[in-house]
Amino acid sequence: MNRLVLTAQLVERGALRYTPAGLPALDLSLKHESEVTQDGLPRKVSMEIRARAIGEITQRVAKLEMGSEHSFAGFLGSQRNGRGVVFHVTELD
Repeated sequence: MNRLVLTAQLVERGALRYTPAGLPALDLSLKHESEVTQDGLPRKVSMEIRARAIGEITQRVAKLEMGSEHSFAGFLGSQRNGRGVVFHVTELD
């Protein structure tokens, strides 16, 4: 199963564009910071991930304030060039 749920801040949002199929698309950058327990010990986690919203969800994502924190859900896929990972956002809190 390929499903990711992440609470993160919206730190970057590209301009609205359209896929070759005519669907609206937004490229995003999301930042997550938290503390987790690993092997019984606390660990601080901080990361930034590239994300993409395609289709109807772009309307909701376009209205989010920069720096606001939300719960994003979706799946992971590879970038077009095959290098790196993109979080495809399909749901928003």
